Amino acid sequence: MRSRLLCLAILSVLAVPAWAIDVDGRIDPAEWQGAEHVTDFKVVEPLTRASSPYPTEAWVLATPEGLAIGFRNTQPASVPRTYRRTQRDEDAQVDRVNLMVDFDGDGRTGYNFTVNLTDGIQDATITNESRFSKDWDGNWQHAVSEDGDTWSVEMLIPWYIAPMRKGVGGKRTMGIYLDRVIGSTGQRLAWPAASFTLPRFLSDFTPVAVPVYSQSLLAITPFVVGGYDNIAGTDHFDAGADIVWKPNGQTQLTAAINPDFGQVESDDLVVNFGANETFFSDKRPFFTENQGIFEFGMPSDNSQLLYTRRVGGPADDASGPGDITAAVKLNGSLGAYKYGLFAAEEADDAGRSFRALRLVRDYDQQNVGVMLTQVDHPYLDREATVFGIDHNWRPTEQWNIQTRLVGSQVDQAGDTVRGSGGTVWADYNFGNGWRSQWIVMHFGDSLQLNDFGYLSRANLNYAHWQVSRRDTDLPETSAYSSHEWRLRVGATDNDHGLALQRQFRAMLQSNLRDGGNEYMQVNVNSAGYDDRILRGNGILRLPPNFNAFYERSRPRKGNWEIYGNIGVDNGGIGGNGPGNGRKLGYNAQFKPTYFVSDAFNVFGLLYVENTPQWMVWQHDNLLGTFREHALEIDAGVNWTIGDKQELRIKLQAIGLDARLRQAWRIAGDGTPMPSSEHVDDFSLRNLGFQVRYRYELAPLSDLYVVYGRGGYLLEEFAQDPASQLRDAFALRDSEQLLVKLSYRFEL
Repeated sequence: MRSRLLCLAILSVLAVPAWAIDVDGRIDPAEWQGAEHVTDFKVVEPLTRASSPYPTEAWVLATPEGLAIGFRNTQPASVPRTYRRTQRDEDAQVDRVNLMVDFDGDGRTGYNFTVNLTDGIQDATITNESRFSKDWDGNWQHAVSEDGDTWSVEMLIPWYIAPMRKGVGGKRTMGIYLDRVIGSTGQRLAWPAASFTLPRFLSDFTPVAVPVYSQSLLAITPFVVGGYDNIAGTDHFDAGADIVWKPNGQTQLTAAINPDFGQVESDDLVVNFGANETFFSDKRPFFTENQGIFEFGMPSDNSQLLYTRRVGGPADDASGPGDITAAVKLNGSLGAYKYGLFAAEEADDAGRSFRALRLVRDYDQQNVGVMLTQVDHPYLDREATVFGIDHNWRPTEQWNIQTRLVGSQVDQAGDTVRGSGGTVWADYNFGNGWRSQWIVMHFGDSLQLNDFGYLSRANLNYAHWQVSRRDTDLPETSAYSSHEWRLRVGATDNDHGLALQRQFRAMLQSNLRDGGNEYMQVNVNSAGYDDRILRGNGILRLPPNFNAFYERSRPRKGNWEIYGNIGVDNGGIGGNGPGNGRKLGYNAQFKPTYFVSDAFNVFGLLYVENTPQWMVWQHDNLLGTFREHALEIDAGVNWTIGDKQELRIKLQAIGLDARLRQAWRIAGDGTPMPSSEHVDDFSLRNLGFQVRYRYELAPLSDLYVVYGRGGYLLEEFAQDPASQLRDAFALRDSEQLLVKLSYRFEL
């Protein structure tokens, strides 16, 4: 605490008048006069908090044009530099620097700006302490230069990049975090010595007082899309626009007319025969622009009250995606309060209306917020309303406690259904590498969030306790730089008291000195029940089982980068081996990447899966267990052509074969009973192929040319997965050529 107060006092010198910064990547002492000079970088990956082994300097300066950051990084010839060229927002183990800034200093929303050695960039939002989303893109300046054993970076982040509260007494207090990553070793050097691997990250940024500057912005980004469907022999054209208006530092209005549904992006192929919905991220510009205020997540995977993929998602009449007419979003602050308003309308008789209201208030050691969403489905005569309260509390340096309370009301055809839920997530840092975590979740049977939000399942009660220990005191001769052990015990019931699972989990996360990572996990599960697989037609009793997983990544060495994983499990029902035991299933993935040059790489991924007792629901209480084999091939090319152009080729093909082992009728108490009823074998194949060319005309202004082809075929007979995979390349359910042009005008 004392060091943070000292930093705050020192950084108050930023109030001096600022010179303009010429963002050319060269640290000119005259330009950076009056800036705060930061040299106290610590090692946070591995999390030793030792002094930086490589001299690293940074400068922080508030100017009328924006927040300016400079880095000078010493890197001797003995530490190889990574010159890989990356596409925007591409993850890569390369030499890079990060500026992370919480403009309001309240620990609620942060922004990450990354520049690597070849001037490639990433930008992302940070919510819920350490949840990063790269779907957001901002307009900011950056440049890189090299000089002997140093390389330098300059950034300029305009004040209109995000809505901010008013300052107090002519000053604004922000939270700042700076770090540098050594690509060849994976070491991360940071100021302050915070880590996103800990429960508290965003709220541990160093408070920085700067003069209040404000910029207005009016940006209009019209776009046109033309496409040709080679299957139907038809063409189509569409147009729309995104509008951003920021009249002052406290208010931002974003609007979209006929918003882009992400035609130039492609989701990964997923084969899902389960009862839970697959989650997909959103990349449409309007829906990612300063979306952080609407973050309301819970510990359940990807759960949130506002899931923007619902807007323009499958229409209520099952005719395809909804046609979005317009959408508007208003973000801002009023005194100590921050607010967000969201509305979107779909066209046609099956169109829906989406509305959301968000309000948050920050205090010294806690913040609290409320959120209200409503969706009107005229076609279904349905109106769904959800209300939530979130509370984040940091009572001491050791404790971090997050609480969420939610309630839903659905009115449909004259009937009203209400539901509720809540979660508590508490982390305690003992020090010396020891941490403990408690999570409790309750989602009532009648809770319904998925009209606008995402919840993988309701009707759930869950609790776990986890203890972890981080060890960074490893000998220099060790191949590892750190280990973190985690042990967890958990219990899951449904909301009617049915014991679904009791689990013991052991995990080991390790960082290697070659810059790579290892992760191992073992789960031992008690006997329990599955209350979802029969889709409301009963429950299924499951025997005890276990599963294990191991993965290893190694960054680029020479021309090769390697990733692989393997998993084993003995899940399922019934016997299929001596003594009525269950055989092990397995899955494995191997992904090598070959670098033809720093700007051009080719990757291939092979995935194999064998599940001896794959359970697939048929109808009512009839279940089939299958011997399932699957093969998947992913391959692609990434070519960064200069500073303005990039080419990406992406191929995914899946072949799956499922041969019936046994049909089962499930008794009322969940006991599976062998049945002689006929259940078909089946097989499937799936294809996704895309070639995407992008030319950057100006910041956030692009020309895309995209060719895409895909197909899916499910057949009621078995065919080996290799044949299915081969035949997948002949699929041609869809084939389109798209050209999209968007240009941002700033007025």
